Amino acid sequence: MTVALRATGLGVRYRRAWALRDCSLAVPAGRVAALVGPNGAGKTTLLHTVVGLLDPDAGEVSVTGEAAFMAQDKPLYDTFTVAETLTFGRRLNPGWDDAYATARLAGLGIPPDRRVSRLSGGQQAQVALTVALAGRPDLLVLDEPLANLDPLARHDIMRSLMVEVADRPLTVLISSHVVADLRDTCDWLIVLNGGRVQVSGDIDDLLAEHLVLTGPAELADGPAARAGVVESSRTGGRARLLVRGASVPDPRWSARPADLEELVMAYLRSPEAAALPALTEVTA
Repeated sequence: MTVALRATGLGVRYRRAWALRDCSLAVPAGRVAALVGPNGAGKTTLLHTVVGLLDPDAGEVSVTGEAAFMAQDKPLYDTFTVAETLTFGRRLNPGWDDAYATARLAGLGIPPDRRVSRLSGGQQAQVALTVALAGRPDLLVLDEPLANLDPLARHDIMRSLMVEVADRPLTVLISSHVVADLRDTCDWLIVLNGGRVQVSGDIDDLLAEHLVLTGPAELADGPAARAGVVESSRTGGRARLLVRGASVPDPRWSARPADLEELVMAYLRSPEAAALPALTEVTA
């Protein structure tokens, strides 16, 4: 299996504070990887390091092939027309596919003579995405691309990404703090918390490994002692546990699979917990 992105012991420091510390992960080629975490977790720092905008202070990061980056503010020149934006992109990218860029925007109904400042937020995001994709990258890195977009525009952007991944070899790393935006499109999960990689792995595998248990509070210490409890809570006489790698411990407990948002939130609320069982390594 080819690895599109690998980081080993990665660390980035701003003055005396570490924005990233001892981050190790690997993303297989062809995956759509969600990078999630709270504000200030280090997501943008990690993405900037991946694409070479920042040099690490510790460890190393490597990308197989070429990477393209789309920043959160979708930097475009407001006074440029769409056609001028594509011309600018062509001059900056040796591997530029002009026919693809022109056809993509035409298919989206975005007029080439329209100035960027006159486009909607969703149209601006599509132009920025087209510029990133027309360079034919192997790895597409997106920093909060859905920020400040309405629900329809967010859906259109994610649908566009799925079409691209289906049509050609492409790995996508997309950051967001809204798990719902990523649930139906991503198949690899990275949770970054406090500058450290807390979870990394195939989403289906991670969900299969985690259960939500509900049962009598007085029995919680039993399964808690035997199972890998990520998060626990008690309300009245009932206890709720999100556990990893456990079967139903007692017929008095009910069990169901965890969903993606429950899994992410449980780990974020439990910084000491981690799900990294050799998932930081992918066999090349």
